[in-house]
Amino acid sequence: MPTRPRLLTAALTLALLTTGAVSLPASAATPLASSAAATEDALLAKLKAIPGLTVISETQPSGFRFFVLTLTQPVDHHHPGKGTFQQRFTLLHRADDAPVVLYTGGYGLPVNPGASQTEPTRLLSGNQVSVEHRFFRSSRPDPADWSTLDIWQEASDEHRIVQALKTVYSGKWIQTGASKGGMTSVYHRRFYPGDVDGVVAYVAPNDRVNPSDVTYDRFFENVSDASCRTALENVQKEALKRRDRLVPRFEAEAAQNGYTFTQSLGSADRSFEMTVLDSVWAFWQYSSESACADVPPATASDDEIYDWIDAVAGFSFYTDQGISYYVPYYYQAASQLGWPELKFEHLRGLTRYPRLYQPNSVIPAALRTGHDPRPMLDVDHWVREQSSQMMFVYGENDPWSAEQFTPSRDDSYLYVAPGANHGANISRLPEAERQMATETLRRWAGVTGTQATQRSVPSIPDDDMLPDRHTF
Repeated sequence: MPTRPRLLTAALTLALLTTGAVSLPASAATPLASSAAATEDALLAKLKAIPGLTVISETQPSGFRFFVLTLTQPVDHHHPGKGTFQQRFTLLHRADDAPVVLYTGGYGLPVNPGASQTEPTRLLSGNQVSVEHRFFRSSRPDPADWSTLDIWQEASDEHRIVQALKTVYSGKWIQTGASKGGMTSVYHRRFYPGDVDGVVAYVAPNDRVNPSDVTYDRFFENVSDASCRTALENVQKEALKRRDRLVPRFEAEAAQNGYTFTQSLGSADRSFEMTVLDSVWAFWQYSSESACADVPPATASDDEIYDWIDAVAGFSFYTDQGISYYVPYYYQAASQLGWPELKFEHLRGLTRYPRLYQPNSVIPAALRTGHDPRPMLDVDHWVREQSSQMMFVYGENDPWSAEQFTPSRDDSYLYVAPGANHGANISRLPEAERQMATETLRRWAGVTGTQATQRSVPSIPDDDMLPDRHTF
C-alpha cells in the first residue's frame, strides 16, 4: 500500500521518508571468514544449529552483534515438496533474554543490509529480526511461481523464522512494520496469532472493499484547507492541459536516461498521466501542510509545473526501471491487497486513459490478474472481532491512513498522530497518548523502563520503517 507504491505513490510505498536500514561503517565489520578459526560462541552455535539457516555475515560493533542470514523456505507451504528458496533476514542481537522485535517491511532489504532499529526496538532496547518479503530482491523463488505470492505464504515464511529463533531467545516477541510492512504484520498475526505477544502496525491501509473507496476521495476533499486543495488540483489540471508540451520534455529526458515503458505503462504519455494523477497523493504522503505554499499557481510556467510534479512524484518512477523493484507489490495489490480507486472528478475531460490508476496498469501483461476480495474481508473481520494486543498508529494527513483497521476491544488500540503524514509513529502522538502507547508496548514485551535503559545502545541508527515510494 504500502513506500512508494505510491499509487501507486501511494502504493504503499507506500513512502520515502528515510530509507530502511542504515549500514554500519565498514571498519566495524568482522568478516565471517576471519573468525572461523576461533571457537564458536554460544549464539553463533545456536544459529548454525537451526536447520536450513545460513549465516552470511556478521559485524560486531560495541554493544551488539549484527547478522545477515538466510533460511531455506518452501516455495509453497501447502506443498513443501515443490521446491525451496533462500529468504534473507537480519538479526540485531543485544541479549538472549531481551524482547525480540520482528520487523516486516513488506519489501526487500537493502542489497547490503546494515544495523538499524525500529521505534519499538528502540523503546524496548530489544533484539530485532528484519525479514525480506518473498519475491523481493534475492528472496525470490527460481523459477518464480507468482501464484505463491500471497499473504498466507508470507505469513508462513515469518512463522518458520519465529519458530526457529525461539530456540535462541527466551524473551517476548513484538511485531512491527509500516505501510505495506504494517499490513504484513497484521496478516501474520491473523494466521499465526500465537507467534508474537503484540503488534504495532504503522500507517497500515485496510482496503477491505476495493470498489468502495469513497473514504479516499473524502480524504482529499477535506485534508488541510480549501486554498491548498484547490492549488493542488489546479497543478494537475494545468499539467494535463499542457500535455502536448510537457510529454515531449518527458520523452527527451527518458531517452537521455535510458528509461523505457514496454514492461509497465506502455508509453511515455500513459506514464506522464499516471504521474500527474499520483502527484497529489504523493504530496500528502510525504509532505506537510507547510509545503502548500510551494505549490505553483495555475499561471506558473511549463517548467515550474513540470519541475514541481517531478520533485513531488518523480516522472522516472512510472518507467520500466522505476517500477521493476515494486512489481511484487503491485501484483499483490492487484490480486489481494487492493488499491485506492480514486474518481478524479476534477480532471474529467482532461484524462485519456480510463481506469489507468490501478496496479495492473504498471506490471507486465503476463502478471496481470483479477482481484480476490475475500482475504481482505477476512482479515478485517478478524481484526475487529477476534484479535488482541494490536496497536495501530496512523497519520492525520496521510492518504494511506484514510482506510484504517478497527481494532477489537481486547487490549488493542488505535492512535492518530495530528498533522502527520506517512511517517506517523508513536513519538508524534500527543504526550498523553505517547506515554500510553509506550507503556502498552512495554507491558506486552514484559519490559520495565529500567530494563530498557540498561540495554540502550544509542549509536544504532533509527529505521523509519518505510520503503521507497509508491501509491496505490
